[in-house]
Amino acid sequence: MNHVVFSTILIAAAAATPLAAQNRIDGQSADAPELAAYGGMPVGVRTFEFVNKDQIDMLAIDPSAPKPDDYPTYDRSLAVEMWYPAAEGATGDTSFNAYLRDGITEVTLEGRAMRDAAAAETSAPLPLVLLSHGYPGNRFLMSHLAENLASKGYVVASIDHTDSTYRTQGNFASTLVNRSLDQLFVLDEMARLNSDHTSGVAGMIDTNNTGLIGYSMGGYGTIVTAGGGVTEASTAYAPHDTLAIHQQGSDTHNALPDERIKTAIAIGPWGMNAGFWDADGLAGIDIPMLFMAGSADRTSGYENGVRAIWEGATSVDRALLTFDGGGHNTVAPIPAPLESYTAGVSGHYTDAVWDTVFMNNVGQHFATAWLDAELKGDNSKQAYLDLLGIGSDGVWSKNPDGSFNDDHTYWTGFQQGTANGLRYEVLSAAPAPVPLPASLWLLGMAVGGLGVMRRRRA
Repeated sequence: MNHVVFSTILIAAAAATPLAAQNRIDGQSADAPELAAYGGMPVGVRTFEFVNKDQIDMLAIDPSAPKPDDYPTYDRSLAVEMWYPAAEGATGDTSFNAYLRDGITEVTLEGRAMRDAAAAETSAPLPLVLLSHGYPGNRFLMSHLAENLASKGYVVASIDHTDSTYRTQGNFASTLVNRSLDQLFVLDEMARLNSDHTSGVAGMIDTNNTGLIGYSMGGYGTIVTAGGGVTEASTAYAPHDTLAIHQQGSDTHNALPDERIKTAIAIGPWGMNAGFWDADGLAGIDIPMLFMAGSADRTSGYENGVRAIWEGATSVDRALLTFDGGGHNTVAPIPAPLESYTAGVSGHYTDAVWDTVFMNNVGQHFATAWLDAELKGDNSKQAYLDLLGIGSDGVWSKNPDGSFNDDHTYWTGFQQGTANGLRYEVLSAAPAPVPLPASLWLLGMAVGGLGVMRRRRA
């Protein structure tokens, strides 16, 4: 079926079918991998409005004017959607409204999370996951992943990044400067809510055990927050010296990474293909990371983009999940709402090669395995991460009784044939240099010094 016919069918369906029944974010493909399935906990969702006071007003800076003595400031408002395990028997509306990529069309989406449901009583606080959308995007763009993780015992906070949403899209420099600052501010706000007995989620959020997931420009912010300081050349993307706060080696960037964030997942992170990191910057990443990307990503780049970041993060253990032929929309966006076809923005949500629901499910599967291993210490999930590099290289060998033979090497949790077109590669942190004994170090300096002297004389 070609795309024109497919779009025509969808447009006709939109006119004949209740839209709320169609725009589901919680789809599960028949061939979804094992860990994509929802967990056993009911899910609640609620909205919070936070204000980060006295932030630089990037939209008020005139790049053509001389550098001001003091940057203009404003109080930066951020809406945050929180998904969390709900109390047994809780009720609430499972539909919600969101704007499409055009910033005009408002649609009704349907999931499983219940609006303002009472939070579950937990014996211990739950790991926190922060979600950071693309440019532009909104806090609902990865809602499929948010409520899926919440059903498995996570509190998930998804940020509407001001100046980067479909409705507030502004100067790109604001996104570059504010992404990491927003992420860390919301982390602080989650800690405040956890201590506030009137918040409805007090005692539930373990902010000291946080994971960060970012897509596209959210992925850019994730790299910076994880320790990857940007290059001096890239600071020219923002007026005057405003982006220098994230430059590798600066005092401000050295102070940025937060020890409460234990791991991160970057989906199609933007920036490497535009020169935002070099070897020193990427070596500054100091937490284990999972990367997800399409090999045909023309926005963030693959060989010169996401893959290069993965290769360059030499200080940490890291993995790269690749969808061969996938584009920039790999894994992250919700399935295209029916109205997105009539609004002409369906391409913001779809991929030319891969089915969106299946991609979402694969992302949910790997995010679950990765976060459970890193944040919950669940060693049983390591079996889902110890895989052959190329999915199609696995051998499917199963007995009639359902047990696997010793020669079975297919990806754990995947049905026969469903790992084709996928790659999962792992790199370990480079070993730390072994310090030389003082006597050898002095000898090396002496020999090296003589070598320098010889070269200069020559």
